[in-house]
Amino acid sequence: MAVIASEFSRLPALIGVEQACTLLGISRSAGYRAAAAGDLPTIRLGRRLYVPTARLLTMLGLGPKVEP
Repeated sequence: MAVIASEFSRLPALIGVEQACTLLGISRSAGYRAAAAGDLPTIRLGRRLYVPTARLLTMLGLGPKVEP
């Protein structure tokens, strides 16, 4: 599944780990392993684990360009 940058702009501020896995093309278990290892940025709200969309885009090199 190819995902283009404009599709990321329509995502909410937080997405579930499973949705992030789908976008990244990785398995659910690989996504949770990456989250546990700190390789996938996450925020815990109660018992739920979310991926901040902005941090995911930055990690993928699709985030806003920041001038030094």
